[in-house]
Amino acid sequence: MSGSSGGDGRHGGGDSGMSREELRAALDASMARLAGTVAGLTDEQVGAATLIPPWTRGHVLTHLARATDSLCRLLEGARTGVAIPQYPSMAARAAEIDAGADRPVAALAEDLAGSAERFAEALRALPEAAWERRVRMRTGETRTPAGLMETRLRELEIHHADLDAGYTFADIPAATTRWILDDIVAALARRVAGTDTGADSGGGQDVGGKAAPRPSAPRPSASRSSASRSSAVRIEATDADFARAFAGGGGPVVLGRSADLLAWLTGRSPAGAGLSTAGGEGVPSPPYWI
Repeated sequence: MSGSSGGDGRHGGGDSGMSREELRAALDASMARLAGTVAGLTDEQVGAATLIPPWTRGHVLTHLARATDSLCRLLEGARTGVAIPQYPSMAARAAEIDAGADRPVAALAEDLAGSAERFAEALRALPEAAWERRVRMRTGETRTPAGLMETRLRELEIHHADLDAGYTFADIPAATTRWILDDIVAALARRVAGTDTGADSGGGQDVGGKAAPRPSAPRPSASRSSASRSSAVRIEATDADFARAFAGGGGPVVLGRSADLLAWLTGRSPAGAGLSTAGGEGVPSPPYWI
């Protein structure tokens, strides 16, 4: 996925603080780890369950390939300045995932590799000015091309863990885990702040249309009251200099390792395995993410 985009690679960097070149390196390494996991699977194993039922491993891998193609569409929008939806529709998105889920592992691996190369080519095609242009994702948030690189990194890492094939949230590089936590917390804070104001969480040059927030994948089954979704919660990682509140107020302080916090916040560990609260009360249900 290497290749120059022009400039020094730092102008137009993302919210993670990484430059374009650093993001490319992180994406290359993440994709290599995922490819290694996929190479160790059999055709029978790609039909096994994942951390996000009812999706199988084939669903997750197909989703990763099609999500990457959707980011390519957004990059084309950034390149041309013309609004291009991330997906034609959510129904079409779901149909594509279902259609590809039962393929042999070799076909899934080839699809993943092809989508990665298309993403790299879309980045190489961007003129310098396009790196400052914002496009609107299906969730309604806006991102620059560097932000889309971060989105892809987040997708690769979380869905790699979702495969439940040996790679866990604890295996995600620490710096990437901290950024993903920051990204999720910021998204939740925007959602809480904007619920009764109609405020747009974006900004800058927007070439996309608004879309209602929708989940990126089936959520693990867990009871969720409206109170648990809206309660203020502060998270503090015990293994890193990280503490963020995603809603103001007097909610519980949830403590634990970054990896356990990430699994909880993304709904992969709704009971909060490995976590505790500062006041000794039970760990609340995680808030709805995307």
